[in-house]
Amino acid sequence: MPRRFVTLDVFTDTALTGNPLAVVLDAEGLDTAAMQALAAEFNLSETVFVLPPEASRHRARMRIFTPTSELPFAGHPTLGTAILLALRDQRAGLADAMAFGLEASLGTLACVVEPGDGRGTGRFKMPVLPEYLGEGPETSLVAAALGLEPGEIGFARHVPSRHRAGPAFLFVPLASQAALDRARMVAAALGDLGPPAALYCYTLDAEEVGHRYQARMFAPHIGVPEDPATGSAAAAFAGVMMQFEPLGDGEHDIVLRQGVAMGRPSTIGVQLVIDAGALRSVEISGAAVLVSEGTLLV
Repeated sequence: MPRRFVTLDVFTDTALTGNPLAVVLDAEGLDTAAMQALAAEFNLSETVFVLPPEASRHRARMRIFTPTSELPFAGHPTLGTAILLALRDQRAGLADAMAFGLEASLGTLACVVEPGDGRGTGRFKMPVLPEYLGEGPETSLVAAALGLEPGEIGFARHVPSRHRAGPAFLFVPLASQAALDRARMVAAALGDLGPPAALYCYTLDAEEVGHRYQARMFAPHIGVPEDPATGSAAAAFAGVMMQFEPLGDGEHDIVLRQGVAMGRPSTIGVQLVIDAGALRSVEISGAAVLVSEGTLLV
């Protein structure tokens, strides 16, 4: 049967920047193998398949695939799908600002969206908090895997660490923008890092002040050589901030810029709420813009 699909650029308000996303709207009847094959055909970092929700009070259920595997959660697919569904609801004459739940394997994500003309802004609250998975590998091993010198790994109190909020990441702080720009995957050295994990490299954003960072994310083990914007890593980055930054009680806003080295600049907002010294909630925010619409004939 013909199935509608839409592509969007996510974590940006400008088409042909940000992170591309494919969303298949009529996914009922597709089995896992068919979804995986279609995700490989789109060959984007993620493809979403929209299904009826399991709970009628929610807007929809998502299954999220990279070109090689299914994910329990990913950030730019969640934001892009939420904005797309809100735009479709807006066309149907519903409210300009919308709040609804999107179901994923990780849990239900509470979304708030303001749709506009072919684009929108939104945010979603994580159903889980970041989990600390332990220290990162030795600095020399991390440097070798990134083609850098050991002295370029780390800044201030930041050292390599492992966290997850859904998918797991090895977070690697880099001492300078120059080191971030030069970072690359050295396949022969990746096996020395321990269990396969996406590498999220970050450094202080030289163009900004406050809690602002620039980042790159590499995940060749799941078919993503480099990702222009990674919302699940942004959610887990809240755990990095709790570990290495002296954050007090209250709301804290973080800005992550990603995809710059790829020519696909993206901006991801992260809000942490801390109470009594403990992280209580994490929200991810950003924009998305429609790029194309079409029909799958297979």
